[in-house]
Amino acid sequence: MADTAVDQLTEDQAREEFTRLTAALAHHDALYHSHDAPEISDADYDALKRRALEIESRFPELTMADSPSQVVGAAVSSQFAEVRHGVPMLSLDNAFDPGEVADFEARIRRFLKLPADAHVAFVAEPKIDGLSASLRYENGVLVRGATRGDGRTGEDVTANLRTLDDIPERLSGAGWPEVIEVRGEVYAPNDAFDAFNAAAEAAGTRTYANPRNFAAGSLRQKDPTITAKRPLRFFAYAWGEVSASFAETQWDALQALRAWGFPVNDRSRRVEDAAGLMALYDGLQADRATLGYDIDGVVYKVDRLDWQARLGFVARTPRWAIAHKFPAQQAQTVLEGIDIQVGRTGSHTPVARLHPVTVGGVVVRNATLHNADEIARLDVRIGDTVTLQRAGDVIPQILGVVDADRPGRGEPYEFPHVCICPLKTALVKETNASGVESVVRRCTGELACPFQRIEHLKHFCSRRAFDIEGLGEKQLVAFHERGWINQPADIFRLARDEAKLETLRAEDGYGETSVRNLVAGIDARRTIALDRFIYGLGVRDIGEQTSIVLARAFEAWPAFEAACLAAAEGIPSEAWVRLNEAHAVSPRVVAALAEASPPAEDPWPEAP
Repeated sequence: MADTAVDQLTEDQAREEFTRLTAALAHHDALYHSHDAPEISDADYDALKRRALEIESRFPELTMADSPSQVVGAAVSSQFAEVRHGVPMLSLDNAFDPGEVADFEARIRRFLKLPADAHVAFVAEPKIDGLSASLRYENGVLVRGATRGDGRTGEDVTANLRTLDDIPERLSGAGWPEVIEVRGEVYAPNDAFDAFNAAAEAAGTRTYANPRNFAAGSLRQKDPTITAKRPLRFFAYAWGEVSASFAETQWDALQALRAWGFPVNDRSRRVEDAAGLMALYDGLQADRATLGYDIDGVVYKVDRLDWQARLGFVARTPRWAIAHKFPAQQAQTVLEGIDIQVGRTGSHTPVARLHPVTVGGVVVRNATLHNADEIARLDVRIGDTVTLQRAGDVIPQILGVVDADRPGRGEPYEFPHVCICPLKTALVKETNASGVESVVRRCTGELACPFQRIEHLKHFCSRRAFDIEGLGEKQLVAFHERGWINQPADIFRLARDEAKLETLRAEDGYGETSVRNLVAGIDARRTIALDRFIYGLGVRDIGEQTSIVLARAFEAWPAFEAACLAAAEGIPSEAWVRLNEAHAVSPRVVAALAEASPPAEDPWPEAP
């Protein structure tokens, strides 16, 4: 159906695809905004959202509270207090080519009924690739700082934001409103990010994929002293709630923010009409690699604030602003091999092993090939020279083969038909309710498959689940290889197993302090919030946002467990009926929970 034009979709086809796209976008929103770990490129995400919005526009009856047109960002984390924004922090529509920029200007002219010879002034600002933050000042004093969250409710990270030198504790100058929410972007300069990663790699600690993930992960630390050690900066570019007007134009507002002590990007400009926007865009794109920080486009805003007020908003986006995205950066290199990664749900994902090449200032050694169908479509083979891009400057992907006509080219890649684990379980393609076959091939061995077992354990210990201090991925894998941790309960048994702990104390890299911290970290998670526990179970189709919905609905584990068991037995539960009627969870989620319940006699059997 994804290849069918939206205007050719039947209502049933549109509903099915829209449901799938909504779930996919919610999943990727949570990964990007809450986990700081996107698994698809910005370009791929934009394509999914565009498709969903087109379907929603043609079939408005499909619109719900969690529809793409109604959602901004992702749900806030339970580890921070919630902050209600005085004015919502909304998202922007995107433009990808000069024609869409011209259309943006034309829409503004039509809405304002401007004569053909009237000029429209804009403020164009570099679109910083970081984490949005809102700073509330009362009587010139910083009282609260928050992340964007879902646009209406963010996370209280005041203590962390206070550690940034760019954020004033008290406003300078004069003329600021009694109450003002100053908004901007927290980011990491490229040289500081590279230095941090180099030091972390040398020390064997966590590194980050890109400056955006680094900035987001650093700002959302539970311990502000960690944030204080991170090289974070801030650019101010907007405001939310204000007790009084302080400017008549966007440009004058930026100058006021600068006078009050905030850094404002020096590459921001006031220009006129679409021609002025494109000239600035071309200049920033040419200078992009020399800026010293990552940008992924340019934001255009109507300069006159009275015009902004007249233009207003459409759903969750303003009519008076748009983000013009840069195209992906590309390079060519040689495909040296194709490796298979087995995911938590048994999915077999091919990964291209590449001769190292620099793309957009980052050395790339691997790129996703998505699935067997994508390999066949590209006809990519070992030894090929391929075109590579970092779409959205995040996830590398292969676009095509450069030398497909060369003599002696390798044989087509044959995707495995059985799992690469010792079980050699057959791989299957699942079929949805409409009979459409999935492109993903999965191992049916489930937790008997050692790859799925370890991925489930990693998920259980992940930051958004149990997040056990001292039990990172490296330690978890090592303990699993020893046979000490084969199922989640083994983690908590380990903290009481004095023989194993004594073995650790005698080993290099541990010692008494490390072991004591590990035990304390495990014991601290013997009681945990219900949403984190549900998420940690790793039930397929149950992401972070759905876990929060379920936890709020059932409040305690016994009620949730009873509903799952009732669903497994086909007994209609009042709680499930209420949730389905409210569209809080989809039938697919109910089916996933029912399938996972009741537990088998040994849900985590010993690996062969």
